[in-house]
Amino acid sequence: MLEISPRKVAQVAMMARELDRAEGELRAFIERMSMDDQAELTAVMWIGRGSFEVEELGEAIATARSEATIPTADYLIGTPHLADNIEAGLEALGIDVGDVEEDVIGR
Repeated sequence: MLEISPRKVAQVAMMARELDRAEGELRAFIERMSMDDQAELTAVMWIGRGSFEVEELGEAIATARSEATIPTADYLIGTPHLADNIEAGLEALGIDVGDVEEDVIGR
């Protein structure tokens, strides 16, 4: 299971939807995350994109750690459909994106 909080992941998805005006904020948010959280965030996006299956979460996280050759923020921000893939990854992992995003907005 994920160590990163679903709230953090949902916050990245929400900021990615507003990339034109929130890129700096998104970049800073990702850069402040631990390396473990960054790897898990990348793995969630990969699962949502279909690069890995839910059952391969551990492998996806390990791959994200071992193949990180550029800053995670650069990689993720440059990924097409980032928000959609993150949300799909959360849903695939059994996390209700709507509930989590409501929690983020309601803070």
